Amino acid sequence: MDKAQVIAVDLDGTLTLTDTLHESVLTLVRNKPYLLLLLLFWLSKGIAHLKQKVAENSELDIRTLPYNQPLIDWLKEEKKSGKKIVLCTAANEKIAKAVVSNFDLFDAFIASDSKINLKSARKRDALQERYGDKGYDYAGNSNDDLEVWAEASNAILVNPSENVLKKASTLTSVTQVFRSERARIAVWLKAIRIHQWLKNLLLFVPLLAAHQIVNTQSLGLLVIAFFSFSICASSVYIINDLLDLESDRSHPQKRFRPFASAKLSVSRGIIVAPLLIAASFLLGAIVSVDFLFVLLVYLFLTVTYSFSLKRLVLVDCLTLAILYVIRVIAGAAAVSLSLSFWLLAFSVFIFLSLALVKRYADLLVQSREGKNIAHGRGYLVTDAPLLQALGVSSGYISTLVIALYLRSENVMSMYAQPLAIWLLIPILLFWVSWVWLKSSRGEMHYDPIVFAVKDKASLSVAAITAFVFVYAASGFNFK
Repeated sequence: MDKAQVIAVDLDGTLTLTDTLHESVLTLVRNKPYLLLLLLFWLSKGIAHLKQKVAENSELDIRTLPYNQPLIDWLKEEKKSGKKIVLCTAANEKIAKAVVSNFDLFDAFIASDSKINLKSARKRDALQERYGDKGYDYAGNSNDDLEVWAEASNAILVNPSENVLKKASTLTSVTQVFRSERARIAVWLKAIRIHQWLKNLLLFVPLLAAHQIVNTQSLGLLVIAFFSFSICASSVYIINDLLDLESDRSHPQKRFRPFASAKLSVSRGIIVAPLLIAASFLLGAIVSVDFLFVLLVYLFLTVTYSFSLKRLVLVDCLTLAILYVIRVIAGAAAVSLSLSFWLLAFSVFIFLSLALVKRYADLLVQSREGKNIAHGRGYLVTDAPLLQALGVSSGYISTLVIALYLRSENVMSMYAQPLAIWLLIPILLFWVSWVWLKSSRGEMHYDPIVFAVKDKASLSVAAITAFVFVYAASGFNFK
């Protein structure tokens, strides 16, 4: 076995678990969306030109990328033994230079420039020109690296498919194989936030409030609307995660999300998101035109939130509250019901309180990490007390709306036991106070939905509330 003194290491999919071109494009789209139309023009001049222009117009945070730590640890040991470590990548030289500067590991780098896309045979030729035939070992991950392995002294494979591993083994000696966990169904379920589908049960609220929950035709339409809305929301979660990669990677909990941790590739997200949107609107068309319009408004607002609104102080929380309310409106549109002023007013205040809980909890996490600002947001850690005051007030106002509603004549006529509905006031006051108490103790999950489904007190409140509604509506008269 030849003992080459140089180890050439690929970047995308090897040293880092993601693709820097994909991430650079996302950074460009997020920060300079007006340049999106130029991507095809740049590509028409060649992939090397595209990489150069994208690198020039985007600022990818190299420090937060998900790196292959086992490979890095091994490379460090090889460097100690006297090996020369070279980054050899098809990524643009600006990206390569930034990566090399981020590590005390590399002795040199070879990368693409504005004219040459250093890939496959071109990468092989560049390495041979510098280090001669069989003068280097090469670490790579894909079919594009087979040409390089063919002239390498030894091959180091990172997360290879079985087909790539088999082919590489016929070309040279495979000395190391590094594998990461493959994406499973559970990872995709986490990416589409299937637990967040619970939010979309709000679509059933108008039918429940109108005491028509036994209307099978309307109920059937709402079931279709529920899946339509949920699939649309999942697509937006993927879009949001793709645009928020750097912020998520700077967060102690969000950095484990599928796209931030690179358990799912950026390219998969870019493909799946529009497919989910298409499926959502196909289902929505079955429900009604009015529902489809509300769904379109929801999609527009959520995408706008992902691009810009989430970075605006307080506007982000108001937007999140509105997105909750839109779910209620969508449910009414699906079955052609009119919404009462009381239901809309209550929804606005209670959901604003929950949105503020989410941001407050996030600021507490940032504070514990010793940070002064929330990355990718407009908030300072010192804003937390104000958000807490606003959130508690909003939650209590929602209770006041319920109290005023209970004095209306409609309540007396709609319920067999209208006085029982008054029990909702202390129940709601307790739950709002409980949520904010847990938040102030730093025991609130950054996602209030996850907290609610795991919190025994919240589940008990939900059960008691359901019992009160059923009793008020029927009176449990068994005579």
